[in-house]
Amino acid sequence: MSLNRTFALGVTAAAISLAAIGFASTASAVDIAAEIEKVRQATMKYNDVKVALAAGYVPAPPADCVTAAKEGLPAKWGGMGIHYIHPKMLKITGAKPKVDGKSTHTDFINPAILLYEPRADGSLELIGVEILVFLNAWKMAGNQAAPTFAGRSYDTMADNSATKADEAHHFQPHFDQHVYFKKLGKPADQMNPFSPNVTCKHFKAKKK
Repeated sequence: MSLNRTFALGVTAAAISLAAIGFASTASAVDIAAEIEKVRQATMKYNDVKVALAAGYVPAPPADCVTAAKEGLPAKWGGMGIHYIHPKMLKITGAKPKVDGKSTHTDFINPAILLYEPRADGSLELIGVEILVFLNAWKMAGNQAAPTFAGRSYDTMADNSATKADEAHHFQPHFDQHVYFKKLGKPADQMNPFSPNVTCKHFKAKKK
């Protein structure tokens, strides 16, 4: 039985840690690994960011490389990397005051978001993908529970106005699920919001 989890950053770091890594799953470790490999194989062509750009993906505004530390979370959790989004898949309706849309797209073989890690030579490496489903659109479509992938309920992201960080990364409330390709202790660990395998140490923000 899957356990619905809310990744809310207005609670203590300890509670967040439990929410980020603890969940019940109906899928075995072998099933999860197989599902992740399917996604990796289907998206490996986007390791060349030029292919991603030609397919309609663009850097998510504002251009940044996301890490747990930037969100005021334990640095050991790692990072998410740089997000490249596909506006048409996300059905973006506006960007102010936050990015909003009507997407209920949950196909990981054709993900709406690609995750890149900046390398020392200035290139980008595809290290994972993400599905983002706008909470309001999902509810309006008649869904009650969060969507799932490999037996895991998506995280629920919403900005906490009491903190300086924007926990929803400049998006309206949404469900999202990350899938990282670099192996960790357990395949299930590759579906946490952050990955300790991801670093932003080579990220250079473009000058305005």
